[in-house]
Amino acid sequence: MSENGCKCNCAENREAMFADLAPVLEQYAKVPGSLITILQKTQDIYGYLSVDAINYIAEVTGIKPAKIYGVATFYAQFRLKPVGKNLIMLCQGTACHVNGSQLIEEAITEHLGIQDGETTEDNLFTLNNVACLGCCSLAPVMMVKNAEGDETYGNLTKTKVKQILDEIRERA
Repeated sequence: MSENGCKCNCAENREAMFADLAPVLEQYAKVPGSLITILQKTQDIYGYLSVDAINYIAEVTGIKPAKIYGVATFYAQFRLKPVGKNLIMLCQGTACHVNGSQLIEEAITEHLGIQDGETTEDNLFTLNNVACLGCCSLAPVMMVKNAEGDETYGNLTKTKVKQILDEIRERA
């Protein structure tokens, strides 16, 4: 059964499922070296790269699913599972580490009940530790990505991060 719940795997079903992806594939399917662009745009549309999406891309481009999966798993930017409405990217770079990012991660995991790479049961939050956000002067820092955009929060403390998460939850 496909991820959208349909029991058939017919061409009509796949075309309907990936109608938003069709213009991307029309533009890039025959362009050599465009797989990463296709995967980026697919993830932008659907939020992650599903098995069905990978197989559809393979079918249209002629690239083997194993190669697509290999590229998708090699680069940290790609997600193979759906993420929550608010993607928390917690910096674990040197400046953040030295300034207590482990304590911030501890506060997030205690407050939301999730670990790195996990999503809350209500699909509101996903936590991802990242190597660096490039905001060293704000260490420790996290970025929250959602439909409204990206918001960066710096000079975090355990108390401050819990307040931020509560405010985001109230807005949701």
